Amino acid sequence: MTTQANIYSGFQDTEVDLELSWSEADLPERERTKHVHRLHPYLGKFVPQLVEIFLNRHFSKDSVILDPFAGSGTTLVECSTFGCRSVGVDISAFNALLCRVKTAQFNPFVVETNLRGALNELSMHVKDVRDQLTLDEVLTPLDGDLSEGTSEWLAAWFDPHALSELLTYRALIRKYPETADLMKIVMSRSARSARLVTHFGLDFAKEPQTEPYYCRKHSRTCQPTREAYKFLHRYTLDSIKRVKEYERLRKPVDVTIHHGDSRVIEYGTRFDGLITSPPYPGRIDYHEQHRYAFDLLQLQDLRVDEIGAAKKGTSRSSVDAYVNDITAVFANAREHMSRNALAVIVIDDQRSLYDGILADAGFSIQERLRRHVNRRTGRRQGEFFEEIILARA
Repeated sequence: MTTQANIYSGFQDTEVDLELSWSEADLPERERTKHVHRLHPYLGKFVPQLVEIFLNRHFSKDSVILDPFAGSGTTLVECSTFGCRSVGVDISAFNALLCRVKTAQFNPFVVETNLRGALNELSMHVKDVRDQLTLDEVLTPLDGDLSEGTSEWLAAWFDPHALSELLTYRALIRKYPETADLMKIVMSRSARSARLVTHFGLDFAKEPQTEPYYCRKHSRTCQPTREAYKFLHRYTLDSIKRVKEYERLRKPVDVTIHHGDSRVIEYGTRFDGLITSPPYPGRIDYHEQHRYAFDLLQLQDLRVDEIGAAKKGTSRSSVDAYVNDITAVFANAREHMSRNALAVIVIDDQRSLYDGILADAGFSIQERLRRHVNRRTGRRQGEFFEEIILARA
């Protein structure tokens, strides 16, 4: 069996940058997902230690850093613990919300009081609705506009009991304005787990799972999820803990998050550097992966403007469109960067697109670093590599 020890010992005399490549033993999952970095699951994010290394290598506390593909906020969170200002942009309303919550300055006492208070109120509702409900009964308003905006998609992907609990929690959020956005993230994280999907298929569910099934994760027959409360309880406690951990590390620096199009946004400030991981062509649909959040929170859906979405495919015309869009993002960023400012770009450039993209955007590539990406377990093969491009504006 190929182990991670075997894999990493074989990198000693290769072009792989060992300072940027970690085995599970060197960088366990609890460190890769420390404090708010695991406040909500997110496909396609890079490890915070990469950002930490480049901040320490190339930037100072006086730097202002841009991430034009903010995603789950990894760069922004690391800038806030490093102690420098940062600005992030994302076309996804959910991503922008997640970034705001992760980088917010919360009062830990208020967070714990509010989140536990909402959970206690929800528990009373759960006790009252243990009897079997029909879908129509669930969607009958229990508290004003409880069912307002409930979509057919939500009705199809959630058991009536689970949906009732989520909608009740959603109605409670308005009572806690100081922590409303954080509670939205708790609800979204819970909704992801409470969907009618298999336990082993949370990331790429194709259709609702309404019947018992053989579960590859647990090696037994499992039942579809029928409740949301247990997840709301679990993630409430976990979020309180993570916010407390982050507040001990966060510096009093500004973090600005824009929900918008980084191809054309007017930043209104100058940047000393850029650290980002752009989307890859045809790989992930960033709006669709959080469909439950868009529907529950009634967020603006701008998926038609998403760059490189999986749904757009990898045809020649799609890749050409991707190149044009990414070039526009970096060209716009360069217009707002100081002379000779450094861009750090983490990318899987299998199609060798970025020499042309960065040149057309006005950047000069200084160096390309290659890293091995930790696959979380020593039982997996070590064929996954990515590049880090260092370029000057």
